[in-house]
Amino acid sequence: MELVALKTFQAVVEEGGILAASRKLNTVQSNVTGRIRKLEEELGTELFFRQGRGLQLAPSGRVLLDYTRRMLMLERQTAAAVRQVGESSGELRIGAMETFAALHLPKALKAVRALHPGMELRVFADTSAALADKVIHHKLDCAFIAGPVSHPALVFEELIVEELVQVHAVGSNPLRQALILFREGCAYRARAQAWQRSQGHPVADAMEFGTLEGILGCVAVGLGWTLMPRRVVEQSLHVNDLVIETVPPEIAHVPTGMISLRESPRLAAVTTLAEALVSGQP
Repeated sequence: MELVALKTFQAVVEEGGILAASRKLNTVQSNVTGRIRKLEEELGTELFFRQGRGLQLAPSGRVLLDYTRRMLMLERQTAAAVRQVGESSGELRIGAMETFAALHLPKALKAVRALHPGMELRVFADTSAALADKVIHHKLDCAFIAGPVSHPALVFEELIVEELVQVHAVGSNPLRQALILFREGCAYRARAQAWQRSQGHPVADAMEFGTLEGILGCVAVGLGWTLMPRRVVEQSLHVNDLVIETVPPEIAHVPTGMISLRESPRLAAVTTLAEALVSGQP
């Protein structure tokens, strides 16, 4: 039984079909179909019930899925352990909220590069919810998200506490404006909406943007208001066009830190990264 066949089988299950799995794996449908058939031949049983063009997981397929997840997790843990032996090489996959990546990561990544020069660094920006999901599914080695975090598979190490502030354009009234947010899954979004409700904002409209500067740029020209980390706003190109107002501590103070898998060995480069972030705080 080859690992590539097990990865293909898992992709078919998780993506819901041959076509979607082939797109995820960046291969042709015939390769996916061939690997599934080979697995079924090796195991002597059908893994799926064919219903027209659709597939439904058979009882034997459900058993294999459980073992597949365990074996692929062991493979990833093995790779991580081997990478940990040779810290001068390997790959470190880091996730971060866009605000965190812009404000905190550059100096910390410089420290990792200095101590682990052969380590390839890959950084992905996304919402806190999406990043947590990627760590859980072994797509990232660690991620920096807004807490608090409570999940049995994850360890959350608080590194800093961000202060969120209400931001709107000079001369504008946020009570008459729409809320400008990151997309669903952003921890700041939930706090902004809670603050909006507590203030009785009559305007319930919201605009979504995927970038930090996109949000602050629209706020600066009076299209809406938002909640954003104070340091991000103060370092923005738009700061002279913005009004920064404090909000209550239960809304403003956001514990922010690093998440990683509880059962995976921790790379020395990850420790370097976390320590550099803590030492870089004012």
